[in-house]
Amino acid sequence: MGAYAYRGAAAFIEAVGDRLSDIGWDCTDDIADADAVITFFPSMNDLEDLCFGDDGLMQLMRPSAVLVDLSAVTPNFAREMNAIATLSDLRFVEAPLACKNMVAPDAFDRANLVCFAAGEEGSADTVRDILDALFCDVRMMGGGGAAQLARATNTIQNIAEVISAIEAQALFAASRRSISSMEMGDTRVEPVNYVAQSMLQAIDAKRFDGAFTCEMLMGELSAALMAADDYELIIPQAESALHLLELLAVIGGADKSPAALSLVYGDEASCAENGLDWQRAEQLYAQEEFVDQDAYGDDADYLDYLDDDEDPGEMGFGYSVN
Repeated sequence: MGAYAYRGAAAFIEAVGDRLSDIGWDCTDDIADADAVITFFPSMNDLEDLCFGDDGLMQLMRPSAVLVDLSAVTPNFAREMNAIATLSDLRFVEAPLACKNMVAPDAFDRANLVCFAAGEEGSADTVRDILDALFCDVRMMGGGGAAQLARATNTIQNIAEVISAIEAQALFAASRRSISSMEMGDTRVEPVNYVAQSMLQAIDAKRFDGAFTCEMLMGELSAALMAADDYELIIPQAESALHLLELLAVIGGADKSPAALSLVYGDEASCAENGLDWQRAEQLYAQEEFVDQDAYGDDADYLDYLDDDEDPGEMGFGYSVN
């Protein structure tokens, strides 16, 4: 029990703040007064800026305080944070969150949240009450980097199920628009996997908004791909999924639920009804030379997810706008 400070996505702490208050943790905005600092950022870059920029987070924390990071980062980055925390006389707990149903409107409800946790010398035990208040399932994974590796493998499996469900639904929807399929009946095969089922239910209900956003999924997947790169592993399916998410972000869907990925396979009218603008993609991917990020305003942030040497005009999108 004590005081905690929070830095990161506002939607998350708005959803979970009462749960922390209920167990006796009071919120403070002053890092130096906090017994625990909780962070959750969609992008690893944002966390890196907070921790290692001028007046970095760990420089402001008081000795013996514990940093609990819920963000998706690489195992190597987590180990680096742990090492710096140890040198600064702090405790560090990596506890990346995962949603059972990422397309649920109340995705940050405790019953929907799982975390993988790791820390040295019992660090996670010092904030176990916080973890139990936030997550219905806390899975202890071992030492530094272990929780982030578990989260990365979980992300890769989930994204495969998400994309396969969306593409199967896209094929079914396209067949419904064909005159030749008028008498084919209901030929969609319902998935047995929970992630895919949840995705199709959200698509059927046209529920394209939710607490867990495409930007957050982009951050998860980007960290997983960077982890694979650290181990000199190429995972093409995950790379293709990230490109799809990048496309959705460019046309205005970064703050939508992952179910909005299905709109990319639909027609322009459906996209427009949900606030997506294909002209923004046409402007971006038509570029054959250097991309001037200033030309894209708020969307410039999403270009950070691209590889430094990757030309957005050659990313291989095969989607058509009807």
